Amino acid sequence: MKKNILIIGAGAVGSVVAHKCAQSSEYFSSVYMGSRSIDKCKKIISSIKNKNYPYKNSFNIQPLSIDAYDTQAIVDSIHTHNIDIVINVCTAFVNKSILDACIDTGAAYIDTAVHEDYDVMNAPFPWYENHEWKKRDICKAKGITAILGCGFDPGVVNAYCAYAQEFEFDDINSIDIMDVNDGDHGRFFSTNFDPEINLREIIEDAGCLEDGEWKDYPHHSRSMAYDFPIVGEKQIYLMGHDEVHSLAVNIKGVKDVRFWMGFDDHYLNCLNVFKNVGLLNIEKVTTADGVEVVPLHVLKACLPDPASLAATYTGKTCIATLIKGTKDNQPKEMIIYNICDHEETYSDVDSQAIAFTAGVPPVAAAILIAKGDWDVKQMKNVEELQSKPFLKELDKMGISTQVTTLSEKESELISA
Repeated sequence: MKKNILIIGAGAVGSVVAHKCAQSSEYFSSVYMGSRSIDKCKKIISSIKNKNYPYKNSFNIQPLSIDAYDTQAIVDSIHTHNIDIVINVCTAFVNKSILDACIDTGAAYIDTAVHEDYDVMNAPFPWYENHEWKKRDICKAKGITAILGCGFDPGVVNAYCAYAQEFEFDDINSIDIMDVNDGDHGRFFSTNFDPEINLREIIEDAGCLEDGEWKDYPHHSRSMAYDFPIVGEKQIYLMGHDEVHSLAVNIKGVKDVRFWMGFDDHYLNCLNVFKNVGLLNIEKVTTADGVEVVPLHVLKACLPDPASLAATYTGKTCIATLIKGTKDNQPKEMIIYNICDHEETYSDVDSQAIAFTAGVPPVAAAILIAKGDWDVKQMKNVEELQSKPFLKELDKMGISTQVTTLSEKESELISA
């Protein structure tokens, strides 16, 4: 049976989600684009119509004005439009209100990042236990399917770990998730998704699991060079990140789980200037003419909209998971990764690759819910679900997965 979808969030990632839903019309009947800015929704829908996708049977997509902080408004929209699945690609500050609406109505819930409290920096481990996981029992009792952290990282990288655990290793000792962008957008400085979320996570402490214990390090205090497939050697820095929190709990026996991201010197120099002059401050300050502003909000308003980067973006991204452990009592080391091209994703859905890799996975998850594979009637992180159907669905939608055993340098493509 075809499903009705509500997408909440009309940014760069939301645009990808809407395009991919339109490309998957055999699974979806009606799609509603929800945002406080209905003009953003209309712009995305216009770009979809310009693509002339060959819809299968009946399919329609409509804009919807909605406040993601207003649980009752979301409940009303779910009831009014007979929504089966809600895809939350809004700011992480609204996860609770959207999840509560799904629990109230019975709609399936998918998000791409853990909930954040605006006033809290460096939340304690594990983040999910502070927020979404508190709703696990009620989701199970009411039969609510809730898929958490289903972007790329978190999301696809979690599926890489699940695949490795089931098919490649007897025991996993360490997981290093590494994310680099070898692209060029031609701007002096820009983030690739919501600047408020992006910049906050970059300056938070780098939390990770090491030697079986949770540890925190100052941001950017640890780095290493790594030679990535296709894009070559890049300097990467230890960061705190969502998937580290759930993988540290759900991958049994693992001792080390870390997240690394690549930054060049120019990016870090800009970041240090922003931080040192106070532009990353989340507390209000008063201007000379008496206006109260949040410095980070001002900086966000001055930076390019991430969706505007797509048309001129060139180069590739590489997101990889380096996994070490044992198989048949022998040490084994494997890298599972995706290469994504900015120009190819723009040709496909008018998007840059970072938004593409974040936006395709929740649609793949929605398809798996529609097909029954992931309609689990309870709350799960991606690593707790079947990995192969997910990776194969992603391959059909433009995100391929390469698996290389490093000791033998053998590469295999997981495909449909």
